[in-house]
This record gives sequence, C-alpha cells and structure tokens, in this order.
Amino acid sequence: MEIIRVNTPRGLELKGAMWGDNTIDTVVIMMSGICSNVFQNDLLTATGELLSANNIAFIAGHAMDAFSMIAYSDFSIHKQRYTGVVYDDFSLVYEDVEAYVKYAKELGFENIILAGHSLGSNKIIHYLGNTDDNYVDYFIVSAPVDLMHWWHAMPNVSKCKELAEQFVKEGRGREILPILFGGFSPMCAESVLGFYNAYNLKNCPVLSHDGETNSLASIKINGAFVIGEKDSLTEGDARGFMEKINSHCKNPEKNQVIVVPDASHIFYGKHEEYAQTILNCVDHQRCFATV
Repeated sequence: MEIIRVNTPRGLELKGAMWGDNTIDTVVIMMSGICSNVFQNDLLTATGELLSANNIAFIAGHAMDAFSMIAYSDFSIHKQRYTGVVYDDFSLVYEDVEAYVKYAKELGFENIILAGHSLGSNKIIHYLGNTDDNYVDYFIVSAPVDLMHWWHAMPNVSKCKELAEQFVKEGRGREILPILFGGFSPMCAESVLGFYNAYNLKNCPVLSHDGETNSLASIKINGAFVIGEKDSLTEGDARGFMEKINSHCKNPEKNQVIVVPDASHIFYGKHEEYAQTILNCVDHQRCFATV
C-alpha cells in the first residue's frame, strides 16, 4: 500500500491509498464512507490486497478530512482507537470524486471502475449522474444509504442536529460537539448541519422518499449493486432495497444486484467475502467488455 496525494481544483490535497501501479490496465477507485479510511476500516485493506494480488490496482478514495483523526481510549477493548471525520464539506463531493477519477486517468489506466461503500456510494452516484466525462467504464455501488432514513435510524443524530444549530447560532460552528455524531464520530457543528442538508447525497430515497432519483436515472454506464443481507439500514429487506434503487437506473436489467449472505452494513467479519465480491464484479465487467 502506498499513500497517494490527489489535488482538487480548489487546491486541497486529498490523501488516499493505492495498491498496485499504473503498469496494470484496470483500477478500482473506492470512495470510502463517512469516518472511514484505510487505517480503521479493514474492508478497504482487504479489498486492496485481494485485487492487487489478482493484477487489479485499487485506490481508496478518502474524504476531505479522513486523516484528521482523534485518538480516544476504548475501555471495552483496553486500547487506543482513532476516529474522525471532524470537518467535511459535503457540497464539494463532486469535486472530490472527480479528483480521484482524473488522477487515475492521468496515470494511464485504460479501465476505470468507480466504486463506493456506504456514503461513498452516494458520492459516486452523485458524480456519475452529473458528469459529462466518460472516464469511468463501470460502477460498483455497495451499501448506499437513504440519507434521511439513515438520519432517523442512527442514535443521537437528532440531538446532534439540535446542538449543532445552537453552536452555529452562538458563533461556534467550527467547534466539535460534546457527543459523538451517530454514536461513532466526533464532528463539528457546521459539518453536522452540512450533512443534514446535503441534497446532493439524498439520491437513494427509496425508504424516506426524501430526495432525488435523477442522478441514478442519468448514469450512463452499467454496474453492480452490492449489499449485506443483514444491512440494518434497509428495513429488513436488503435485496428489495437495492432493487428499488436499481429500478431508477436507465437500464436496470443490465446491472447486477448482489447480496452478501449474513453480512452487515459495514461487512464486519465478512471483509474477505466483500473483497471477493468486488473481485467477481471486476471479472464480470472485464468479461462483458471483451464481448
């Protein structure tokens, strides 16, 4: 694994990670979910290692502040742990995804597959549904979220929103809230409100019906939808959740819907199975690309 630096048009340098190199013809770019990077999400590492072992390059695309982590003591395991993203600007999602795609294009990869996990999937849907470029050949959406359903399903986010509004009103928008957002991430008040108002990420509204599906309908390429059978954000029907999302695509019959047995939203304990599924999707795309 190599840490890479990817420049955005606004001058911000994103830090990602890469397995393999540009002597390989195919690369999978995976945009990570919120509060996720290669140092605390083994799903990314497992996928990178398996793909590179099969002559496929892999780039983990991190969000704006994915490396600004906070260390804290987890007394349940008697270890130090790290978490974050504290600051993020969700209005710049398109620019961040585009930066990774153009980075791969400039390296000379002939076959670019754009993937995402969790909120990273919503990010790539936004990019693919709004880009005029044709750099990406295939997509892999895994464990996307219906953002407003997610907002109501996760613990304490409503309380976080109330506190964030209070902090911003008091001129304390850049301060970190005293409780973990969603029970898992420290986040500043401005980021909390930006997340709540991120209409560009409300592109899978099949449960809440709060959002838009034009981005899905505007995606010009085919791809795959991957979900864990026990994903807690699907109201107990993982396949149905993904099929509803796929139904808004231009050619849903040409896309794959894949359910990973016994897997959760973060594929905990199933990282190898997840990585194998991604590899299978790449093999499927390569097979049909040569037909």
